[in-house]
Amino acid sequence: MGFNRLDPGRRVEIYWSDLTPGDFFTLGVLLVFAFGPYVYALRSGVSLALATVLSLLLVTFFQAGVDLLGLAFEPIAFLSLIPAIAFDPSMAHRWITAGWLHADWVHVLGNILVIALVGVPLEQRLGGKRWMAIYFVGLLAGNISWVGTHIGDPGASLGASGAAFGLLGAYMAGWPRDEIEFPLLFLIRAWPIWLIALIKLGFEIYTMYELESLGQSTGIAHLAHVGGFFGAYIVTRPIARSGNVPLEGDFEQNEAQGMMPIGIDPWQERGLTPSDPVKRILRRLREEGDEMETRRAWLEELAEQAICPECDGALEALPGPMGGYVVACSSNRKHLRWP
Repeated sequence: MGFNRLDPGRRVEIYWSDLTPGDFFTLGVLLVFAFGPYVYALRSGVSLALATVLSLLLVTFFQAGVDLLGLAFEPIAFLSLIPAIAFDPSMAHRWITAGWLHADWVHVLGNILVIALVGVPLEQRLGGKRWMAIYFVGLLAGNISWVGTHIGDPGASLGASGAAFGLLGAYMAGWPRDEIEFPLLFLIRAWPIWLIALIKLGFEIYTMYELESLGQSTGIAHLAHVGGFFGAYIVTRPIARSGNVPLEGDFEQNEAQGMMPIGIDPWQERGLTPSDPVKRILRRLREEGDEMETRRAWLEELAEQAICPECDGALEALPGPMGGYVVACSSNRKHLRWP
């Protein structure tokens, strides 16, 4: 997240009453650019993390177009987060819209790099809806951290950095030993999440205190990055507990009980769409399958309702390794043995 000082000598649209009909039209076009990728993603099943990357890029192109055409509407003035007016109810939209604005291309590219490289594998573990919830938690936590420490400041803060750091905090909370491809220490290779988080967060905290001691500013809201990280870190485990992949600590506990993680189901893995009853059972398995007896009951019902995705044969629920239960193809165990 960055912050800018608005030009006091230029007429800008800060309040709704300042907008002209032309400004409302321009604002409508901007919203189409911002929401379009999400509509497409929800209809086609595309990753919401990638939709967010495209949305941020399109809005940045829109900002550049407004400047190039010399339009009267000023997106940063009307949509960025300004601490001095942040608690005005009519300005509530700024807490969200500021996360879609960026000061320049370096600013937006730095954020979408993190959102793409960290966000996509995180979404695969959380699921789209949980991922989006955590994204907004990081965004709001970053904004709250900044506004809370800059009450009355007329500067405009903007950017998705708080949300991007929130994704890193969420990954750290849930799966710190996962490895992802990420540019770090002048190398692009697979790094463990805990190391990426340690270096990125450590640099932010060091820079923040260094600038404070020198009484300087870089135009970057480092505190918002830290706030976004810890805000998402705190809420991730409760939100992710019923997600697609077990949390790291839960995974180890389930293994000790003889229960393998649910993970991606065999139908999803093969790109098949199961029947509605099977979808319901799979959903309940993910929500309630942490206890042995509950998991066994749902697996037995799954064996009755579903057929083998490989040969369309019957399924049966069997004792698995270390006392757990699995669903297997009754014709050929190689076709299906899950989880």
